[in-house]
Amino acid sequence: MAIKVTKECIDCGSCVPACPFGAIEMKDNMATINEACTVCGACIDVCPVGAIIREEEEVKQVAIDKSAYKNVWVYIEIAEGKTRNVGLELLGEGRKLAEIMGQKLAAVMIGHNIEPLTKEVFAAGADQIYLVEAPELVHYNTDGYTAAFVDLIKTYKPSVILLGATNDGRDLGPRIACRIGTGLTADCTGLGIDEASGLVAWTRPAFGGNIMATILCPEHRPQMGTVRPSVFKRPVPDYSKSGEIIRVSSKIKPTDIRTKLLEIVHICTAACNLEEAEIIVSGGRGLGKPENFSLVEGLAAVLGAAVGASRAAVDAGWKPHMHQVGQTGKTVAPKVYIACGISGAIQHLAGMSSSDIIIAINKDADAPIFKMADYGIVGDLHEVIPILTEELKKLKAL
Repeated sequence: MAIKVTKECIDCGSCVPACPFGAIEMKDNMATINEACTVCGACIDVCPVGAIIREEEEVKQVAIDKSAYKNVWVYIEIAEGKTRNVGLELLGEGRKLAEIMGQKLAAVMIGHNIEPLTKEVFAAGADQIYLVEAPELVHYNTDGYTAAFVDLIKTYKPSVILLGATNDGRDLGPRIACRIGTGLTADCTGLGIDEASGLVAWTRPAFGGNIMATILCPEHRPQMGTVRPSVFKRPVPDYSKSGEIIRVSSKIKPTDIRTKLLEIVHICTAACNLEEAEIIVSGGRGLGKPENFSLVEGLAAVLGAAVGASRAAVDAGWKPHMHQVGQTGKTVAPKVYIACGISGAIQHLAGMSSSDIIIAINKDADAPIFKMADYGIVGDLHEVIPILTEELKKLKAL
């Protein structure tokens, strides 16, 4: 499907302001549509002479030489001058795939003045780093990062690309896949190699998390997927490691970027930064009412922890969705996870089972959460949490 301007165009210019994406310009007394077009059709309705039409395109299957595509790539997200954990976590899993496939593990870093961060990426296991730097790329933006990444793929032809299933990764991944003409498996919770085909086996929840689907991409390259943060453990860094930095000149011009960053507003403080937190205190329906989340928040404040919530608590409106832990929320893997008044539904356990130490507080001794917990306190959380908070305050004061 495409938008086409016919010879009946009368050069009136009505379509130019109607396009919400700035994809139309007047050239040689005729409207011209550029690659920024999203085929939304807004221009069709305003053309007074019907010179803009929607044209059906013939879909052609183009066979590709899959043997030309090699190596496993991991996209390293960078926010405010720091690498996000998800990229480093994926390097650990990418290493496993690369070794099975007998290929190299490479990282992709896009930004500005970010070369000092390459030491951390090499320490996490990358053999190579594709480094794209430009002032226009200092902050994530859809247009610039998509174009830069697509240019890298067309030039160097990776076999596999892993991205974090974050806000940026979920925006970037589908756009890259569409431009390249390949598939994308979203929100993966497991990766492996299919023994029969040698393809990457992408595993993700389906039908609301009731089953796990395994997806292969046999006909197109690269094989792409986004993976939830904290699904895999971050590899232990080895700063004695080094590798090859491949510097790639940016072709991005300021005019290629249709958005402008005006301000960064931090609406999520450390208290809800679940994916990066080392300690999380979560509350569930057992708290009884939203006001009782103050108990969880007080304990979290003493521990310097993030505050999580079960789906039941979020659905009840006690906490925003950004705090939700579980299969339909965030997958976390802190050093310590404290579950307060959470029974332990399988969807919640799937989101926090990778925690190093799990502590459960619940008055129901038969709650499923205790089967997962390393330590359990059977008791009324309204009594237990205040005592625990006070004792921790005393220890902290020593």
